[in-house]
Amino acid sequence: MKKIIFSILLVIVTLQVSAQVLTREDSLAAGLIRSNASTVISGYGNVNNTTNFTTKKSVINLDRLILFVGHKFNNKISFFSELELENAKIASGNVDGEFSVEQAFIKFNVNSNNYITGGLFIPRIGIINENHLPNTFNSNNRPMVETLVIPSTWRELGVSFYGSSAKIPGLNYTLALVNGLSSANFKNGSGIKEGRYEGSNASTGTLALTGSLLYYSGFFRTQVSAYYGGSNGITPREADSLQLNKGIFSSPIGLVDFNIQYHGPRFQFKALACIVTISDAAKINTAYANNTSKQMVGAYVEGGYDFYKKEEKTARVYARFEYINLNHQLAENSIANTTLKQNYITSGLCFLPVKGVMLKLDYTYRLTGDNNPLLVVNPFPKGLPYYTQQHIMNLGLAYSF
Repeated sequence: MKKIIFSILLVIVTLQVSAQVLTREDSLAAGLIRSNASTVISGYGNVNNTTNFTTKKSVINLDRLILFVGHKFNNKISFFSELELENAKIASGNVDGEFSVEQAFIKFNVNSNNYITGGLFIPRIGIINENHLPNTFNSNNRPMVETLVIPSTWRELGVSFYGSSAKIPGLNYTLALVNGLSSANFKNGSGIKEGRYEGSNASTGTLALTGSLLYYSGFFRTQVSAYYGGSNGITPREADSLQLNKGIFSSPIGLVDFNIQYHGPRFQFKALACIVTISDAAKINTAYANNTSKQMVGAYVEGGYDFYKKEEKTARVYARFEYINLNHQLAENSIANTTLKQNYITSGLCFLPVKGVMLKLDYTYRLTGDNNPLLVVNPFPKGLPYYTQQHIMNLGLAYSF
């Protein structure tokens, strides 16, 4: 499988080519057949049947249906967009359904190696955040580390600069300025995920800086990225009443991740580690009572082997181990939620019958800590039992065109 990178601006720079090359996730070059048209429509999606053998529950769902629309104004300026429908529909009472804009930005080419974007875009953080086409990763679901610790898909409004070094082949870099997060919306159990604005009425009372270094060498891809931004965009009067600091980087959120990938002729390997720090977690808890942790960590390793390859057809076996602790360091007024220390072991098979289509079968073993009685509102048998161990099977179909 080809390496899919740079979907933030959806541009890839390889060792063989010094100029930018558009990828399949780029809405101007995402189709299976390359088009020279000024306006291009393409997309992707996936269907997943999940069977939880522990809870005896099985559901099938259209997880995502995405439409790409891109337009090239001239050789210097282009438009990129991504519209996403999750869980098939949005209706009264269907709290899980969502229709959203995942990307909408203008790209300005400076030269063959540098460009600027402005609008709603996806910063280069982690692996999945930029490379989230469902037929570019092995499992039916995204790695949990890049769902709970790194809240992929993480997009914000702002401006970004992307470049590749002319002196050091394979070295690429990014720097972006975006709106900050909302600590008022943090939710225990989902990290900083609910604090994203995702382009909707984002407060610019706080801002964030994010950047990355990305290096290619042979079959290896190595990346380090960082994020630092405020999470208190309320007015000075509100901040004073809630006893929160005020400023561009008030109630700061820091995130650092390191990942490495190897894509050989048949063997693939990837590893990622990340840490999130919320230094003002105690003040956030006092203001909003959302049991925010001071530090969260996560890591995973995954290996895969293509045991069958013929023309466009590929069959692969893989396995992944993940570790997450959303309570790695508690604030002095936090309550420990031991269910947030989690391990996942996922293994499965993938089959690509043709470019753009992927069939997936995987099994996941999930292990967590037990419930803290202080956080249980309706204990069993009045409420549903909590299982520290769960066995889950997924069967799915993913595509992009």
